[in-house]
Amino acid sequence: MRQAKAPASNQDRHQDRNRDRVLFHLKMRGLQTANDVGARLGMTSAGARQHLAGLESAGLVESEDRREGRGRPKKYWRLSHQGHARFPDRHADLTVDLLKATRAVFGSRGVERLVRHRERTSLADYGEGVARRRSLRGKLAALADLRTREGYMASVTQEKPGAFLLVENHCPICAAAAACQGLCRSELAIFRAVLGRDVTVERVDHILAGARRCAYRIGRRRKVA
Repeated sequence: MRQAKAPASNQDRHQDRNRDRVLFHLKMRGLQTANDVGARLGMTSAGARQHLAGLESAGLVESEDRREGRGRPKKYWRLSHQGHARFPDRHADLTVDLLKATRAVFGSRGVERLVRHRERTSLADYGEGVARRRSLRGKLAALADLRTREGYMASVTQEKPGAFLLVENHCPICAAAAACQGLCRSELAIFRAVLGRDVTVERVDHILAGARRCAYRIGRRRKVA
């Protein structure tokens, strides 16, 4: 008779929660030292290092040494491919299969029509929430909130007065976007349309190009006298 598995202790559950926090922090922040992780999450450097070592043993994070001036090199940590996979890609296999089937049955024009339909739907969904905000920062905050609800883990930072960076730390449709490049082009078009003609939107980081995130530089368009 197979012996029942002992229930997890409070200490084990606490360890699991802390490791999940570390994974989430690396997903949001990218390359970090154990000191960075500890300071952000309210842990000692030794405690953060212990969690990172455990996650590395599980194949969820990886490390590299970087020399910065004199002294010993610093160890930096980031999510591994397996670690990124812990953050779900929404129904990835099914979506890719449907895109392939659409292309096989209706051709490239059929896929393009599908992308355009999704674009119109997204504009309708985003338009109302963004339009209620008056300032550009307010519009971007509303857009980031909507995107986060969809799984993009979005945030906005101000680079300088009137210039912002919209960052998406996760792409829940990454597999579909890799199979259909039109989805990424469409998302850029959606942002430009929903924010208006007096706003410029430029993609500066792209997950499909190898970056850890997608990021967009956004600002007011300069008026020509």
